[in-house]
Amino acid sequence: MAVITINGNTPDNIPSGKTAHFYLFRLALIAAMGGYLFGFDFAVISGALPFLREQFGLNEYWEGFTTGCLAIGCIIGCFIAARTAERYGRKPALLLSAFIFAFSSAGMALAPGLSLFIFFRFCAGLGVGMASMLAPMYIAEVSPPQVRGRMVAIYQFTIVIGILITSLVNYALRNHSQDAWRWMFGTGVVPSVLFFIGVCFLPESPRWLFKANKDAKAQKVLSAIGDKNYVAASTASIKQSLAGVVKMNYMAALKQPFVAAVTVGIGLAVFQQFCGINVVFNYTSNIFASIGASQDDQLLQTVFIGSVNVVFTILAILLVDKLGRKPLMLIGAGGLCVLYIIIAIVLGARLATASAIFLLSAIGLYATTLAPVTWVLISEIFPNKVRDAASSIAIMSLWAAYFILTFTFPILTKLVGGVQNTFYVYAGICLAGFMLIYFKVQETKGKSLEEIETELMSETVK
Repeated sequence: MAVITINGNTPDNIPSGKTAHFYLFRLALIAAMGGYLFGFDFAVISGALPFLREQFGLNEYWEGFTTGCLAIGCIIGCFIAARTAERYGRKPALLLSAFIFAFSSAGMALAPGLSLFIFFRFCAGLGVGMASMLAPMYIAEVSPPQVRGRMVAIYQFTIVIGILITSLVNYALRNHSQDAWRWMFGTGVVPSVLFFIGVCFLPESPRWLFKANKDAKAQKVLSAIGDKNYVAASTASIKQSLAGVVKMNYMAALKQPFVAAVTVGIGLAVFQQFCGINVVFNYTSNIFASIGASQDDQLLQTVFIGSVNVVFTILAILLVDKLGRKPLMLIGAGGLCVLYIIIAIVLGARLATASAIFLLSAIGLYATTLAPVTWVLISEIFPNKVRDAASSIAIMSLWAAYFILTFTFPILTKLVGGVQNTFYVYAGICLAGFMLIYFKVQETKGKSLEEIETELMSETVK
């Protein structure tokens, strides 16, 4: 079993025994249920869009806004999550996000018109934005270094499980009635309630407890993960990193010595969206309609996409703590650049089978690399003193990029002369992302959050 090293000390084999392994996995899985609901709200629109288009008479602008308004809520949700998590703790903030998920799912299902539907989809975005910041951060803060990557990657795994199950439900409901879209959105209430119940049993993050001067409670959480040496070394390391900490401050996060880490985090978050893969998830029906696929075939493709996503995310969980973060990110950026050029060619030639194969290949590559590893890096690279604010800034940037991507796709398709030509644009962005990762991203595999912080601060001083 691997041994942790924290600031030069070797506290313990982690986690100590099967009980600690199970305990840690249980915490990560419950927190990551927010990812399932992220996947639900992300994927449900793809199956519902053909029905919404007919129900509300959407043109390309309203179609883009109806899809992308989720991201506007996500941006505000990140801000709410940062404030709530800083003042009250990670657990209360997760409970609030679970409540919002349930409220918004019921609201979208019952919405009598487009305006109310968009309002409730915006509310769903609040929940997604909160969970997307809180869940990876919470998991990273409770996880020892040697397993932190795979624990945080569980969050991405629950996202893709949410996407797959939602796609299957959408496909099953496709012939239910013209109101099938209401059932599609309404099914989100059930996992929302389960998420709320699960969060009730989570302990608070030990790093937040130390920050709130609740040392005894923090040490109790740490003692469930490792032995007394692990608790002592972790306590010393965390408290040292929190020395002189002030209340959450966005301006402090954007100044030296923190701005370098925040800038890299923003760049990674924006690239994860601008790489373009999410148009395949949200606009599956548009892409396959462009090559003559029927509505049934369009919905079936969302199931295939969801299945590939799940399989390759499992591969990512196995690789992230072995191969490392930076190699996976480089493989993802470079590979997508090449695949997008091929996809543009086969879509232009209206080769349905080849288009499906290469689109699924792109999904598989993204699921193994950029999708999970970006969340891992964002949860790791920010110093304890500004983690709430810095995470909030990075993930707000991610959702702003997602809104721009999804809102502009129907418009971009029209401007560049077809769906196929948009992939040339995304190929260029992937090339730029490759350069960003190569020159600016440091490897974080196997290091404690405090060790990563020390290294990043040293780089800034240089």
